[in-house]
Amino acid sequence: MSRPPNPAPSPGPPQAPVTARPGWVLALATVLGAMVAMGAVAALGLWAAGAADLPDTAFPRVVVATVVTAVGGSMELSGDAGVLAETHAGVTVMPLSVTLTGALVVGAGFLRPCGRRTVAGARQLAWWAARIAVLWAVALIALAFAARQTFAVDLGDGVLGAIGSLFGAEPEVGFTTDVPLTVAFGLLWLAGVLAIALLAARGAPVPVRLRRPRASVRPVAYAMVVLLLTYVVVGLVVALVTAAVRGHAARTFALVLLGLPNLVWLALTIGLGATWKGRVDGPFGLPVPHLLDEVLRTPDVSTLNLGTLAEHDHRVWWLVTVDAVLLLAAAFLAAARSPARLRLWEHALRMAVALVLTVLLICLSGRISAHYGLSLLGIGDVGGGLSGELLLRPRLWGALGLAALWGLVTGLLGALPARVVRRRHRAVREAAGGR
Repeated sequence: MSRPPNPAPSPGPPQAPVTARPGWVLALATVLGAMVAMGAVAALGLWAAGAADLPDTAFPRVVVATVVTAVGGSMELSGDAGVLAETHAGVTVMPLSVTLTGALVVGAGFLRPCGRRTVAGARQLAWWAARIAVLWAVALIALAFAARQTFAVDLGDGVLGAIGSLFGAEPEVGFTTDVPLTVAFGLLWLAGVLAIALLAARGAPVPVRLRRPRASVRPVAYAMVVLLLTYVVVGLVVALVTAAVRGHAARTFALVLLGLPNLVWLALTIGLGATWKGRVDGPFGLPVPHLLDEVLRTPDVSTLNLGTLAEHDHRVWWLVTVDAVLLLAAAFLAAARSPARLRLWEHALRMAVALVLTVLLICLSGRISAHYGLSLLGIGDVGGGLSGELLLRPRLWGALGLAALWGLVTGLLGALPARVVRRRHRAVREAAGGR
């Protein structure tokens, strides 16, 4: 008699999902990788800009200072010109090429272990972020203490130099860092990068309670990240073509490696109709197209918008077309990735909010303020090459209002073809299922 077959083993209780357990080694690799990448980009950009010739072997410290400012660190300029003279200086600027490099490396390192599982508990995710934050703070403290240097200001061989020698005035200007503010702003920068990475990445796990809010935010967050990176890529192509056709390779590479996002994201806001105020005076200069330098180098504060730029080159009106095309593409991308139940006005509203926040980020990070002056024997700002001012700031509320308007219009228009494409895909799937 044949024996009955053994019954199939009954399935056990469902096992809890296993989550990744990233440790200190991976956190250290993430932090060191970001610092090394930012340092390399900053060093190459400063070298292309001619900073390698700085006296007193100051180049490494200037590179470190550039990395510190790229992550929101606070730099302080100081001066000393002897008993009968005084100097005054200040600088606020973020080299966004270096910033973007660090953000991409940190974001990739943070998401790498998270992407191996589809579920992550809130406590584990917080511990993983905390490990990176602790090591990031340690690295910021080390960089803040290393970013200190003093330079001597050459008065020349003329009358000013003779007066300086007579009265023993030896002007010096230097930079240092505010360590507490550097750590605070650096950690705030890190928190923003990690939050954007979690919101924008498709496979990034989040705690269960945050899944629904993230699902509604992720499509537009991803679209804005793609939009900003697309502008950088387009700017890179234009810069390389310009360098090949017109020369000035060193200046072009300095721009690309230090401030390309500063320029292309400024162009994004100007294409929306935003207005910036700016001025370039004295020895300061911007490694930017001649058009911007021509508009900004005026006796008074200049207005920078489509109208003032078009007075010098009518081709700037193409910025409006570029903005319209890329924003419509971003809106289509966001709508295609959003839940099908959303209405057209909801797509438009989400696009408007996302674009307003993006323009706000550009306006806050793209501000530039730098000045230096020397006073001798009570005479303010003597010497044409010893004083200067560099200024660039937006009209914030006008820029945000225009961003909201553009977001509503492009969000609505971009969602229409996305809805048509989704219906066609659904019809194709139903027809395939019927067959």
